[in-house]
Amino acid sequence: MRLVQLIREIEQHVATAGWDQNPRFFALALTSELLALEPGLAATLGDAVHDPHSLTPIEQEPLQGDRPLDDLLATTTWPPEVVGAAIVLERLVLPPTAETDLPDDDQAGLESAAASHPERQDVRMAVVVTRDGGRICALRLRSHDVDADVLVGEDLVPRLADALAATLT
Repeated sequence: MRLVQLIREIEQHVATAGWDQNPRFFALALTSELLALEPGLAATLGDAVHDPHSLTPIEQEPLQGDRPLDDLLATTTWPPEVVGAAIVLERLVLPPTAETDLPDDDQAGLESAAASHPERQDVRMAVVVTRDGGRICALRLRSHDVDADVLVGEDLVPRLADALAATLT
């Protein structure tokens, strides 16, 4: 499975559960290796069983608690069998022009002001990275919550992709 197809599949899977979700992690395994361990999965994987480079996403246990994402990523590691990883999370974003409307040093005030700002956008970010350096990102805006409007590109969320890639080293 190619990375663009994979990120679309993962993002659409998460989108079926709606908005206001906790971050979701996925391990990526080579489909051929997964089938060697679990031959019974062949019927559920469709055409992917015929592609030697196909990756299968395996959703991890839901994340619990209020642990900051940067701390979570800094302490996450994957075993060698995992050839890549994916994360899907939601964030509130503001245009650069909104900066003047926000408090400078009050975190609680900043979050409250951002949440109530008239130009805020809810965004779902999905990122896939592989051990061989591959990466792809997808962005879905709540205001344009249609599969056809999902943006896909390599560097849409570069810092998140870098942090996720660091979990594979």
